[in-house]
Amino acid sequence: MHNCTNCCMCLYNKNFYVEVSGISTLQSIVDGFDFSYLLGILMGVIPALICITLHELSHGLAAFALGDDTARRTGRLSLNPLKHLDPMGLLMMVVFHVGWAKPVPVNMYRFKNPRRGMALTAAAGPLSNIVISIVFLFLYGLFYLPLGKSQVGTYILSMLELTAYISIGLAVFNLLPVPPLDGSKLVFSLISEENYRKLMHYERYGSVLMFVLVASGVLGKPLSALISAVYSFLVPVAQFGLDIVMKFM
Repeated sequence: MHNCTNCCMCLYNKNFYVEVSGISTLQSIVDGFDFSYLLGILMGVIPALICITLHELSHGLAAFALGDDTARRTGRLSLNPLKHLDPMGLLMMVVFHVGWAKPVPVNMYRFKNPRRGMALTAAAGPLSNIVISIVFLFLYGLFYLPLGKSQVGTYILSMLELTAYISIGLAVFNLLPVPPLDGSKLVFSLISEENYRKLMHYERYGSVLMFVLVASGVLGKPLSALISAVYSFLVPVAQFGLDIVMKFM
């Protein structure tokens, strides 16, 4: 006769075997997973989200300061990246380090001087990205020695540097005079209202045009050269941060 206690023990052993087997399978999957690939994606996405969010927030704040509260009423005065995300623009930033976000809604007729207000609001985005680049390059230099001694610290430094570079890319790219980029708003502010409305009608096609131009390489090399030139010009900011640390060592 089979003992009941033995049945329980047998069942327990089977369950234990299944559990251990499951853990072993999971462990083998974890061991075989290339975490560097996931980390590489995160290191591209996080800086892009930071740059996009602050870029669009700057547009909204500039418009609000000039008398237009449209951005505030539509929830765009926010640090939530999802509020500003344009999927294609984010993809462009992660892959090519240039891209765009969902444009902040602006009613230029709420400004005392519509043309000047529109130009200032448009300029606020690229200007904020230059400021972001300066701040992150300074932080890179400031923490280069303390963080450079560990692997985690090295990843943080890489993210600081990449954020500065992407932010410069976002500033340069958005100054192109093609809708929906900021450069188009600057140019449109100089033309007649009738022509402005006509050109804005084609704004929705601008994202596709930008993707084609960059992905095809037509704008790739000129943009890369210009972005690298601006980056090289700002690199001394990182050296300034490093010099501050060196004085206390």
